[in-house]
Amino acid sequence: MAIRIRLRVKSRHKPSRELTTVALVNSGFEADTPQILLPAKLARELNLYSRLGKARIESYGTVAGPIRMYVLPSSVEVLISDYLAGELRIVAEDFRYGYWRLRTDPAEKRRQLPAPEMGLAQPRSSEI
Repeated sequence: MAIRIRLRVKSRHKPSRELTTVALVNSGFEADTPQILLPAKLARELNLYSRLGKARIESYGTVAGPIRMYVLPSSVEVLISDYLAGELRIVAEDFRYGYWRLRTDPAEKRRQLPAPEMGLAQPRSSEI
């Protein structure tokens, strides 16, 4: 088991798209900025994939500052970096059983999600 969270991801490119998926909190994905790894299928749904082409790293300006996005066509699960997990205030309680909580949750609260969705997302009908 691992720690997974339900995450809403929104593209800022036109036309704007938004989807909800499950992301793996990966403490080994160390980064100096908040980063997310998206499978190619989700990058396409968010209208991002065509902008990146193959095996390229691009920088994008955001309100929070510049970000880098990597597209790995063989990726099947959404991953979030240690930095992004910290920004989302995620506290790991038990990696073996996948328990976690938010910093603002009471200490006794435990959250847990089931198995990964492996590149499947739930698009918001109002956005597509």
